[in-house]
Amino acid sequence: MFGKKTEAKPQGRIDSLISTGTVLEGCIRFSGGLRIDGQVIGRVIALDAAASSATLMLSDQARIEGEVQVGHLVMSGTIVGPVSVKQSIEMQARARIVGDVEYASIEMHQGAVIEGRLVHRQGGVVDSAEPLVEPISVVDA
Repeated sequence: MFGKKTEAKPQGRIDSLISTGTVLEGCIRFSGGLRIDGQVIGRVIALDAAASSATLMLSDQARIEGEVQVGHLVMSGTIVGPVSVKQSIEMQARARIVGDVEYASIEMHQGAVIEGRLVHRQGGVVDSAEPLVEPISVVDA
């Protein structure tokens, strides 16, 4: 009604799973939906053609030590490294990121923690008009 939205929707399905108790070392490149319940030591990157709709889901037991570049991120686990999300990020109450975060849209539930800078992306590019935010955390009152 007010214009076309170009934002790609997150994947509604999971195409790949890294299960609890699994430790994977190296770079993961994926398209579609990826759920991680285990541990990844290395980069997790959505393929270029699918990056805006690719969805990464992390359970509360999941841990990534490395760079993350995806279209959508829904997380309860931990990421140690820089995070770049082209569309949206949803951080559940137990989610924790130690590293800088680039995002277009962010939702943080009470208890989620980011130890790093937040950089807003306007239309897919970093918005240089906004100052970088110091490390923040959202904790229970």
